[in-house]
Amino acid sequence: MGIESIVVWLIVGAVAGWLAGLIVTGGGFGLIGNMVIGIIGAVVAGWLLPQLGVNLGSGIVRAIINAAIGGVIVLVVLALIRR
Repeated sequence: MGIESIVVWLIVGAVAGWLAGLIVTGGGFGLIGNMVIGIIGAVVAGWLLPQLGVNLGSGIVRAIINAAIGGVIVLVVLALIRR
């Protein structure tokens, strides 16, 4: 994995974490926390969505949407745990 791939992962994770933080109000963890949530969300969505038969296309936009969906799932689970 090259440095370019890592930078793309961080950018996708940051955007997806930011979107997930906007969707789940009160669930944001700051810039670094949202990046981590976005990356974890990308992993969750990368596994979960194909299991459900969901295919959202291809490219960077798909990666951001998938990661945002996964980030929302992760934030909701974290909110339930923190209660």
